[in-house]
Amino acid sequence: MSLEITFLGTGSAYPSPARGASALVLRREGQCWLFDCGEGTQTQLMRSHLRAARITKIFITHLHGDHFFGLPGLLCTLSLQSNPDGSKAPVDIYGPLGLRSFLWRSLELSHSQLLFPYTVHELVPTQDQCPAEEFKDFSGWDRGEALPQGPPGRVLHLDPEEDSYLLVEDEQLVVRAFRLFHRVPSFGFVLQEKPQPGKLDVQKLKDLG
Repeated sequence: MSLEITFLGTGSAYPSPARGASALVLRREGQCWLFDCGEGTQTQLMRSHLRAARITKIFITHLHGDHFFGLPGLLCTLSLQSNPDGSKAPVDIYGPLGLRSFLWRSLELSHSQLLFPYTVHELVPTQDQCPAEEFKDFSGWDRGEALPQGPPGRVLHLDPEEDSYLLVEDEQLVVRAFRLFHRVPSFGFVLQEKPQPGKLDVQKLKDLG
C-alpha cells in the first residue's frame, strides 16, 4: 500500500502569507484524505501537486477555528468544480460533536447548495478531554428542530475496551480516533495497516535449502 503525506499548513491561530493554518493530506491509491482544514487550505491545495477533487474523507481534530474554519469554503469550491452526479459516493467528514450543526448552518445561511453528497460522522467526547469549565455538551443543540436538509452520518461513541473510536476499516487498514486533552475536546487519528502476506518463491527456498 502506497501512502504519501503532504503538509498544507502547520501554522497556529491564523494563516500567514508564508504558512497556512493546520491541514495535511494523506494520499492513498488515488484518494486524498484531508486532516484538519484551517483557513486558507484551499489556496494551499492550489499551490500543491494535489487535486482537491480527489478528497474523499476529511478528519477534523477539534473545533478550534484554525483547524476547521476553512471547511465550508472548501466544500463550496469542490461543488463549483464538480458536476451533478447522483452516483457519486459521499465525502465522509469525521469530527467532534457539533460539527454537523456547524456545517449545516454555515451552508444554509450562505445559501450554498452542494452538487455532491456529504456525510458527517460525529465523535461524542468524554468530559475528561478538557478542563471542566471548558466542556460544552452539544448533544441537544438540534433536539426538537427539524433538519430536513441536514447531512446524514453516524454518531460515534467511545469503545471502552479499545479506548478509541472505530472510524474506517477495509481490507488494507483500520482508522481509529483516540482522545486527546486540550482546551476543547480533541482527537488524534491512527491509521494501522493490516498484516499482508508476502510473496515467496517456494521452489527457490527449497533449492537453497
